[in-house]
Amino acid sequence: MNSSRDPVDALLRAVTDAATEMAGGEGLRPALDPSPRPEMGDYSTNAAMMLAGPLGRPPREIAAELASAIETGLGDSISKTEIAGPGFINLFLSDAWYRSAVASMAVSGTAEVSPVPEPEKILVEFVSANPTGPLTAASGRHAAYGDSLSRLLRRTGNEITTEYYVNDGGTQVDNFAASIAARMKGEEPPEDGYRGTYVNELAERAQREGLDPDDTGNLAAIGVSWMVEGIRASLVNFGVEMDDFFSERSLYEDNLVDRGIERLRTAGHVFEEDGAVWLRTTDFGDDKDRVLIRSSGEVTYFGADVAYHVDKIERGSERLIDVLGADHHGYVARMAAAIQSLEGDKAEFEAQIMQLIHLVEGGQRTKMSKRAGDIVTLDELSGDIGVDAARWFLLQRSHDRSIDLDLDLARSESSENPVYYVQYAHARIKSILRKAEAESGDRAGDMLTAATDPSEKALISKLLEFPAEVHEAAAKRAPHRICAYASDVAAAFHAFYRDCLVVGAEGDGVEAARIELCGVAAETISSSLALLGISAPDRM
Repeated sequence: MNSSRDPVDALLRAVTDAATEMAGGEGLRPALDPSPRPEMGDYSTNAAMMLAGPLGRPPREIAAELASAIETGLGDSISKTEIAGPGFINLFLSDAWYRSAVASMAVSGTAEVSPVPEPEKILVEFVSANPTGPLTAASGRHAAYGDSLSRLLRRTGNEITTEYYVNDGGTQVDNFAASIAARMKGEEPPEDGYRGTYVNELAERAQREGLDPDDTGNLAAIGVSWMVEGIRASLVNFGVEMDDFFSERSLYEDNLVDRGIERLRTAGHVFEEDGAVWLRTTDFGDDKDRVLIRSSGEVTYFGADVAYHVDKIERGSERLIDVLGADHHGYVARMAAAIQSLEGDKAEFEAQIMQLIHLVEGGQRTKMSKRAGDIVTLDELSGDIGVDAARWFLLQRSHDRSIDLDLDLARSESSENPVYYVQYAHARIKSILRKAEAESGDRAGDMLTAATDPSEKALISKLLEFPAEVHEAAAKRAPHRICAYASDVAAAFHAFYRDCLVVGAEGDGVEAARIELCGVAAETISSSLALLGISAPDRM
């Protein structure tokens, strides 16, 4: 996964080459993991244990021979090796290796992340909230997750398209139009209508523009267009720029529903019963067959969604990722079955199910509801705690767990606030670099031979994990891992800053080496925050 210029990748390659030579050329893929404690070295490998079977010898005996070969191969990069447990080899790397690693990152950039071996064309659909009201804070979690996941997938070499599915048809839109019409007439919305203050604002706008409250069809179309306009603006303000907004109405206007169902029929999995058109999803693991078209001739929500996903595939998507709400668990099996039932071009389908968010202030939870009107909008949340804090707090826990977003903590400017803590680390580094530039003088000496403090090694080791963390977060669809990683880097930097003088440090090449390390640390934090859609301020 990692670039050939990645120091850890080069280290693993040296271990693998030594092990492969002992195995007589047989390809091996040993692990190389950071050691949990300094006394256990810097990295540890299981290569000797992998050789035990092919060589028919005890692992510890093999480890002694392999460790000697690794030391020869790495030369000045390694100080010593130790055999541990059943045959692990602990590697103690030299100061020169650490300095060389920083120099390599400074040249190639810590932001360099190699592409996955087989990049894909992926369509990520997320948010897709009904256009009958403004985006809520709950929708913000979908937006932050989908956007950050897209950034991770794009960073690892995939071709990404982001899309918002606009549910601009159906009963909810009719009720929405009826609610606007009622307010235009000075009446209460229907029982199943919408009562938010935004409905009053839409009614006033409709009156100003001379719309007829009795022409609910036109009112629905225009009202939805106004809401989508506001949704788009809210997303942009939140740092999310969708590639496409796909209209449900276009499925019917462009005959995509009939075409999608015909593809399923051609594949032989559509049947008719009791006047309705069904898809035999039980052939592909669903618990029951699903109706595509009711006996009344009305297309079901599932029928429309199948047509939409068929269209995604026909547009060239190789993988479809849907970011769905907590109430969509039953949806996944039936949609996966529908896609599997297609003949010809297909796509891998996956759904990421989001759990609920609760806003907490003063120990009390705040409820959110579009219909009732007592909602907290995404714009209000962003305006209150800031876009950066909102995105961090919505991303810092796994999306499959519900979260309590502590507004008081998110507002605070202290080390207890995790996003502030990380951003402050970046700002502090930039301050150091400005000072170094202002006080530039003779920083002679060989940086590669400069001694390293233990806290420097800890920081360098953490910085070296960036490419692997990005790949892991992308593969596991887990942006929250980048929050944890950025926090770890910030903590490692703060410890380094506490223990080590940078500008004015004594020792041959030490000052220059530490300044270079600060530059790499700043870039790593900035790159991590960018994957989360969060800014990296130079001053705070």
